[in-house]
Amino acid sequence: MKRIVFATGNEHKMVEIRQILNDPGYEIVSMKEAGIYADIVEDGISFEENAMIKAKALMKRTGDLVLADDSGLEIDYLNGEPGIYSSRYLGEDTPYEKKNQILLERLEGVPDEKRTARFVCAIAAAFPDGRIEVRRGTIEGIIGHEIAGENGFGYDPIFYLPERGCTTAQLTEEEKNAVSHRGRALRQMAEVIKKYEGTCD
Repeated sequence: MKRIVFATGNEHKMVEIRQILNDPGYEIVSMKEAGIYADIVEDGISFEENAMIKAKALMKRTGDLVLADDSGLEIDYLNGEPGIYSSRYLGEDTPYEKKNQILLERLEGVPDEKRTARFVCAIAAAFPDGRIEVRRGTIEGIIGHEIAGENGFGYDPIFYLPERGCTTAQLTEEEKNAVSHRGRALRQMAEVIKKYEGTCD
């Protein structure tokens, strides 16, 4: 069976990815499962550039179809922070519970209409023939006033969806996959992969 290597070691991400891609024609493995331990420098200036950097570097090492994502939280009141530095915000080893608390403190007293934010996910596919494709998914919301929910990870407990009346950490896995930035980007990429396979038959 052919495989897709996804450039992450994040187990939470891999659960989402397998649920959303769900392609019986491929085995979907993480870098760790593929036996790759690479520290790739993400020095791009956008989510798209960082995703492409990771995907191209791993495709050269594996020869497989490689998917890589770069995702993060953009808060308008904070001029787009933490943005592409979302995972490194306040230090990579800082727990998200602390990161979330500090963001809430920085927004203390800010009214809802100025707490607008979005999750962004750019996914790059590096195909063995050298082709590169990138797709972006977003979900709009606001930063809540408290940490709520245990189903998500990262910044999910402070990302509030007014139309649903809850944070993304309070959604079920199925609900989250249907609306999330990663889900939207992955579904677009699934179509790209299908078209690619069609040209290779």
